[in-house]
Amino acid sequence: MAVSTEPQTFWDHLEELRKSIFHVLAVFVSLAVVMFFFKNFLFDKVVLAPASSDFFLYRMLGVDFSLSLVNLEVSAQFLIHMKVTFLCALVLAVPYLIYEIWKFVLPALYENEKRAVRGALGFASVLFYIGLAVAYSVIFPFMLNFFASYQVSPDVPNNFSLSSYISMFISTMLAFGIVFEFPAVIAALSRLGVVSRSLLKQYRKHAFVVILVLSAVITPSGDPFTMMVVCLPLYLLYELSILICKDKPVEMIEE
Repeated sequence: MAVSTEPQTFWDHLEELRKSIFHVLAVFVSLAVVMFFFKNFLFDKVVLAPASSDFFLYRMLGVDFSLSLVNLEVSAQFLIHMKVTFLCALVLAVPYLIYEIWKFVLPALYENEKRAVRGALGFASVLFYIGLAVAYSVIFPFMLNFFASYQVSPDVPNNFSLSSYISMFISTMLAFGIVFEFPAVIAALSRLGVVSRSLLKQYRKHAFVVILVLSAVITPSGDPFTMMVVCLPLYLLYELSILICKDKPVEMIEE
């Protein structure tokens, strides 16, 4: 990509930012419009699939599980349709959003910073979708199965509303999509010489405590089972960060 070497004024940067925001919004709105008209596929085959006994994880594990949802509010179904549509459009727009961020910050970076950030941004897109896949395929179904089968008394049956299901679904997806960006951040900081493998190993115990606290924040109930399900992949992410981190910080290339 050819980059102008002429210095840019504050207003030039502001104009570039305006263009980037406009392009991202245009892509987002276009995707949202398309997603809006695929309501049946979006909900029946994707969003509500973990509540059905036909979900692939249940079939693979031989688990007989299904969940009946009820709607308790007059406008809830329409609002949920809009919310899920916007969320799916946002998820699909992430690679383009990252590209626009990269294009905007590129002129302000040194050569070594460009190499570090370029690789990290590409890695970040992949990790974001891996986080969504892990949450959708494993974490959310386990959480849903646990809550559906847990009762304080046989006299109190579980009846779940559509709103609570969607709320839990969205929070779990976004939380894991964002948290899975951690190795990409560490990879960039390692290339920039900010962190090293020895430093991450030194603070491994501290990181484990932070992960426990973060797991408690992410999980809606804070029960030990759900915290364990959330904590394990987060800790594995930290170990992955140690593996991809350099042994010693690289020397910064002078301007």
